[in-house]
Amino acid sequence: MAVVASAPGKVLMTGGYLILERPNAGVVLSTNARFYAIVKPLYDEIKPDSGASAWTDVKLTSPQLSRESIYKFDSRNPFVEQAVQYAVAAAHVTFDKDKKDALNKILLQGLHIMVLGCNDFYSYRNQIEARGLPLTPEALAALPPFTSISFNAEENGQNCKPEVAKTGLGSSAAMTTAVVAALLHYLGVVDLSSLSKDEGPVDVDMVHIIAQTAHCIAQGKVGSGFDVSSAVYGSHRYVRFSPDILSSAQDAVKEIPLQEVMASILKGKWDHERTKFSLPPLMNLLLGEPGTGGSSTPSMVGAVKRWQKSDPTKAGETWRKLSEANSALEIQLNILSKLAEENWNAYKCVIDICSKQRPEKWIEQATEPGQEVVFKALLGARSTMFEIRNHMRQMGEAAGVPIEPESQTQLLDATMGMEGVLLAGVPGAGGFDAVFAITLGDSGSDVTKAWSSLNVLALLVREDPHGVSLETGDPRTKEITSAVSAVQIE
Repeated sequence: MAVVASAPGKVLMTGGYLILERPNAGVVLSTNARFYAIVKPLYDEIKPDSGASAWTDVKLTSPQLSRESIYKFDSRNPFVEQAVQYAVAAAHVTFDKDKKDALNKILLQGLHIMVLGCNDFYSYRNQIEARGLPLTPEALAALPPFTSISFNAEENGQNCKPEVAKTGLGSSAAMTTAVVAALLHYLGVVDLSSLSKDEGPVDVDMVHIIAQTAHCIAQGKVGSGFDVSSAVYGSHRYVRFSPDILSSAQDAVKEIPLQEVMASILKGKWDHERTKFSLPPLMNLLLGEPGTGGSSTPSMVGAVKRWQKSDPTKAGETWRKLSEANSALEIQLNILSKLAEENWNAYKCVIDICSKQRPEKWIEQATEPGQEVVFKALLGARSTMFEIRNHMRQMGEAAGVPIEPESQTQLLDATMGMEGVLLAGVPGAGGFDAVFAITLGDSGSDVTKAWSSLNVLALLVREDPHGVSLETGDPRTKEITSAVSAVQIE
């Protein structure tokens, strides 16, 4: 039986760079753009010549990249993709002898793993323009699902463009999480069909640990992990785990047995923090792709770290101000959620008014005390976003990297001046990836049209607070519906 699991892409709304260090927090929104992993046997039955051998075949296919690879995988000394290595190691560590016998039989049938990412993870501007179509979400929606991916035409050292044109939604974290989840369920290590039951979170925590480990080892460094965390748990406020929890995994490269490493990681103290967060009611996430091919996050992070070491006093002050502004924005959004609960009619009335007015006219519209407090919170959130952007720009200039390049500044300033736009910014590490906007009420369609006139392609991505999910079938052949409720932090 094939197992299909999916995990969402992300937008880091606040916490860029700071999230790398505890105890700084970041607000990460998961999206409706999902990566799917399909795991099934490679052979219908155990090959007659396999005998008691621990070797098995692993076939990895990525139709969108027109790539296919077949590996030999030895479960005692694995050397294939990290997600497979650590998922199988977790099975060996957690299973008793009977289950290990069953596991070996499964592995001797081989593993066929297919990965598919929603179109929104990748840039299809070139295809749309080549067809002479306008840069609109409708043109994107007309593309077949899981369309083949275009590659950047040239390397640009300053922009650090990746091999494949991406939009910055965290494709590697979503893909790793989907593969780990599908494998762990396929091998019987977790039961993702129990997500809606009491035992669900424990199984999801296992997915999180293995996915974080595999992703860090594949990257060659221990990152903050917010992208994997949102791929597993959905939208939330995140504080990273202590990096030393994965020092044993890094030692695996030095030939410590992988199962020993895995046992240590599973027993370790994972001290990351996550708190439920979602956008206040009647607010929507919009993403716009300016068409510059994306940026390389690791190289930008490296430059910021070098700046921190070379000018610790200035860097420390910038980070403190940025941290305070990030917290202030989070507080304003939480206040707005509370105001919506306490006086829905006043809240809805204000959102309706602001969705049709430019921000400079918002405060003039307040007619009663219940509304005035909502207007003030909205304007407070806007003011804080300008502050965050200012500190991010200063950090980029000091570190010599384009965190908010001039072209993005012009686009974001124009966007924040549009009717119904509360916030706009460069998510995560910034650079030339897609920008985000938080829009009020029904104003999103007007923003989309305005972006199109500015040569910016509005993506089909929206916030979806759900994390990893077990699916009912192949996403290419049927409409995707979750077999059970996907993970959502309560």
